[in-house]
Amino acid sequence: MSAISIGQAVVLGAVEGVTEFLPVSSTGHLKIVEGLMGIPVDDDAVIGFSAVIQVGAIAAVLVYFRRDIARIVSAWLRGLTDREERYHHDYKFAWWVIAATIPIVLVGLAAKPLIKGPLASLWVVAGSLIVGSGVMWVADRTGRHKRGEDDTSFKDAMLVGGSQILALLFPGFSRSGATMSTALMLDLDRVAATRLSFFLGIPALTGAGLYELKDALGTGTSAAPLAVGTLVSFVVAYASIAWLLKFVAKHSFNAFVIYRIAVGLLLFGLLGTGVLQS
Repeated sequence: MSAISIGQAVVLGAVEGVTEFLPVSSTGHLKIVEGLMGIPVDDDAVIGFSAVIQVGAIAAVLVYFRRDIARIVSAWLRGLTDREERYHHDYKFAWWVIAATIPIVLVGLAAKPLIKGPLASLWVVAGSLIVGSGVMWVADRTGRHKRGEDDTSFKDAMLVGGSQILALLFPGFSRSGATMSTALMLDLDRVAATRLSFFLGIPALTGAGLYELKDALGTGTSAAPLAVGTLVSFVVAYASIAWLLKFVAKHSFNAFVIYRIAVGLLLFGLLGTGVLQS
């Protein structure tokens, strides 16, 4: 493939920044936009580029939640040598994030040929957008929203972290959508579910970006578009995070459900009429 241009990198970086932490599927939107721009969605360089610019969005999380992260990491470091510190929630939470990341890493390595092959299809994206919407609607309707962030447990972290596998295997399902829906089913309130989704996404998405760096640089994409896409992703994602936390504090996820269904149906239409190739 020809290298992704600077202009395309700006567009893809903005799409990544807006959608990475909203429960609408960043991977799905990236593949749709790539398809509209005539970029092959299953090319190794394109997949690598998409993974690398996620690091910009992750950097936005690190900056936005820097005080929380510093508190958790400090508690974890102290707990390594101080037995009393090990009873604190922050120390335990740090270990839970580490443990909850292991399943997606193992599945990602084992299922890499499928993820980069048949499952990269836009047909899968369209179907996953709609199915994921149903899951989110049920979770938001049935969840009791009575548990806060301090009430999370190891079981919560493992179930929510494990749900990231759905988005890994079915682009369009949405990592944020899967994790938030699972957290809501566990009766966490919407803000706690959203923050937990952020924290659990840090190691998984950072690892994916670094792992795919060699493919993005080695198969047709130069460093300049990667840098531009990552920077744009960072700026836009920071604003997106701030907006989302304010939104979920007062609103349900219904708007995201409706939006996802509309995009999924539109994508089916574009694929069925040949406007987009899968």
